[in-house]
Parts: sequence; structure tokens; C-alpha cells
Amino acid sequence: MSEIKVNKISQRSGTAITLGNSGTDFQLPSGADIIAQSGSTITIAAGATITNSGTATGFGATGAVNWDTTKKTTGFTAVNGVGYFCDTTSSAFTVTLPATPSAGAIIAVSDYAGTWSTNNITIGRNSSNINGAATNLTLNTNDTTATLIYVDATEGWRVIDSGSLSSLYTAPLYVAATGGTITTCGDFKVHSFTGPGTFTVTCAGNAVGSNKADVLIVSGGGGGGGDLAGGGGGGGLVFIPSANNSALSATAYPISIGGGGNGGPGSPAAGGSSGTNSTGFSLTAVGGGGGSAAGAPPAAIAGVPGGSGGGASGGSNPVIGAGGTATQPTQPGNSGTYGFGNAGGSRTPAGQAFNGGGAGGGGGNSVGSNQPGTGPGGPGGSGKDVTPVFGASPKAFYGPTNGFYSGGGGAGANPGGPGGCGGTGGPGGGGAGGAFAVGGSAGTTNTGGGGGGGGAAGGAGAGGGSGIVLIRYKFQ
Repeated sequence: MSEIKVNKISQRSGTAITLGNSGTDFQLPSGADIIAQSGSTITIAAGATITNSGTATGFGATGAVNWDTTKKTTGFTAVNGVGYFCDTTSSAFTVTLPATPSAGAIIAVSDYAGTWSTNNITIGRNSSNINGAATNLTLNTNDTTATLIYVDATEGWRVIDSGSLSSLYTAPLYVAATGGTITTCGDFKVHSFTGPGTFTVTCAGNAVGSNKADVLIVSGGGGGGGDLAGGGGGGGLVFIPSANNSALSATAYPISIGGGGNGGPGSPAAGGSSGTNSTGFSLTAVGGGGGSAAGAPPAAIAGVPGGSGGGASGGSNPVIGAGGTATQPTQPGNSGTYGFGNAGGSRTPAGQAFNGGGAGGGGGNSVGSNQPGTGPGGPGGSGKDVTPVFGASPKAFYGPTNGFYSGGGGAGANPGGPGGCGGTGGPGGGGAGGAFAVGGSAGTTNTGGGGGGGGAAGGAGAGGGSGIVLIRYKFQ
């Protein structure tokens, strides 16, 4: 066996030294050694720049990034091996992880201006898990740095932190609850209460996952009056989207459901009774007002006030009979008004002695129609459409009303003129008014719809529909 010893090898360009197989010595231009060996210790001299064109092994731990010193102020997709200074002074934004990463891929982010607690950084997972969960990561602690290393498909990206991981970010928690009839659609659950019960929150969640709910509270609708009568008013409605609602607490929330008012008899003629209130979350939906019955001149029979007011009665009396006023109060929220109700329709203005039908009951979205003239009854006001928040396919949750609630009842008709037909019920469960000697139709159960007024010659008024409470939240 032979042994060859060489004292010095170098391949240099200026002060840069390249390690390779073709070099001849290792010296700086001044002639000084760049490598000094003492026993098993090798020292690289100050001022030397070493470029590796091969594979370096045995130089200690891996897992570092090269830092991009140009700060980021808007969302971007990270590149493997790079660290980023993220400035959220103006607004929060998302850093999206690399797609299809390989084991050992690494990125890092650092709070440039100490503003992450005000404007968070979101780490978008880009289809990979983060810490074993299929959720994005929210970084919300000021002056912190997070390093993420891709491990495998199960754990995905693991967050490496010098301190406790919980001090760096908040893990998402989601609302969990019991009570009522529960329906699941995608990432959301809807609890439907059609009778009294308790909505019990077992986990209040947090802002990173979910901690609020969309809430709909509908009272019972008013009953229609009897004999040429006004339609019942739709139940008062409270509808607060989660974005404007308070955070839930891990507690029990009692729920009560209002019943529909009774229809008035046709002989002797009497007005319908008002619906009863529904309550939940310290909120109240006020029962709809009853529709009035016809009275002998010169009496003017007004509709009954309620969440939405009942409609005035019909007949030939030229004296104005006003529709019942809406009494549903506004409800608390971060902005806007969340109580909904409208007045019932009024009878023919003074001086017009028409043998007109009654006026429609008010609805959650519009007023009831005034007495239309000779013969027909006025339509009920439209109910409130909740599908913009509760979803585009509400029948899976809400029964036959296609996402509308608190429709006003239609009024009863008088055949003393052309077109003597009862008024249509408002969308949202309002019952139709009756034709000559025919009773009105009932408001739909669990919609808060007002009952239809009875037609002339003794038609009885119909009862209003009972109320409902719906609660929707994100559970995963």
C-alpha cells in the first residue's frame, strides 16, 4: 500500500476558494493557509468564501432557510427553502405553502413589524395537512417566527418553534351543541326547534374555528278574522347572521316556540287572536296581530297590532279602518336592525263605499295589501327570505316554505263586486283568504304565517302558523 501526502492544495478566483478534485493547493492570495489543522480540529481562515459544487455531508443538522430580506405585505405562495419577513401593518394576508411538497421541504415566516396579533398571518395549507390536521394555520402572536418542515402525508407540515407551540398560534376549535332536530350540510349544522327545548353548547369554539351562530327566531302568526275579514299578521321575526352575533358560551340556552293565534268565527263575526311570542338567546320575536272582522257602519274595524300587524276588515263602510301596526322591536347586534315585521293593510279610504274584501296581514318582509276595491280580498305581505344566510337549498332544513318565514294571511272576499276571491297568503306560510261564505286557510305550521280571513256571509277565519327557531353554526 502506498501513501501520498500533499501539504497545500488550492483553486482560487480572487478570494473565493472552490473545493473540488482538480485543485492544487488551499491558499489565499496573500499566501496564508485557509485551512489549519491541529490534531482533529480543522479551522477555515477568516476571509475565505467556500463554494460547494458537490454534496456536503457530516456538517451538522439540516433544516435552515435562506431569508428573503424584502418584506412581504400581501399574500403569496412560499418557495421551499426560503424564509419571509411578513408585514401585516396594513392588513392580514395568507402565505400559501408550496404545492406537492417532498419530505424535508422547509419554509419560515417572521413578524416584520410586530403586528400579527392585530392582523393575523394565515398559513394556507394548499391541500397538505398542518400538524396532522386538514386546517389552515393562524399565527396571531406578535414578534414571533415560525418554521414549517414537511414530514409526510399524514402529519404534513410540522411547525417548529423554540418555545411552546401554543404560544405561537391558536389551534382551531369548533362549536359543538345538542338540542332540537339536527341536520348536517357540509361543514355546518342546523338545529331546528319546532317546540320548546334547550340548545346546549358543549364547546363554545374559538374565532379561529367557529364561535358564533346564525340565529332565526319566528313567533306564532296571527289568526284571520271571520266574515269579510282581514288576514292575520305574520309572526315577528328575529334574524341575526353569525357575523353580527355575539360569541356563544358553553351553557344552556332555553328555547320557547310561540303558537299561532286562533281564527275568528264567522257568525257572529269576530276578529282573530294574536299569535304568541318565541324566545331564545335573550331575544324575543313578538306574536303576529289578529285580522279584524267586519262591523256595521259607521264602525271602522282596524287590524290588531303585533309582530306584523293584522289586516283591516272589509265591507261597504266608507270609514277608514287602519291595518294593525308592527310591534316587532329591533334587536341587538354589531350593526344594523335584526327585528322584522310590517303593518297590515288598511280598508278602503273614506268616501269610497265599495263592497270590498278585507285587507291582507303584514309579513316579515312587506306590508299587507290594502283593501283592493270591490270584491277580492287583499293579499298578505311577503315573509322574510333567510336563504342568503341559511343556504340556497333550504327545503332540506325548513320544510315547505322554500326559505321564507312570517308571511301575512290573505283577506276574505265579498262577492258584491267582480273578482270576489280571497286574497293570497304571503310567501312564508301565510294562509289564503276565503271566498263568499268560505273560511280562510290556516297559516303553515312552524313558519309564523298569518291565518287567512273568512269570506263574506259567515266565512270563518283560520288560525296562524306556529313559530320556529333555527340555529346554524360551523362544526368542522
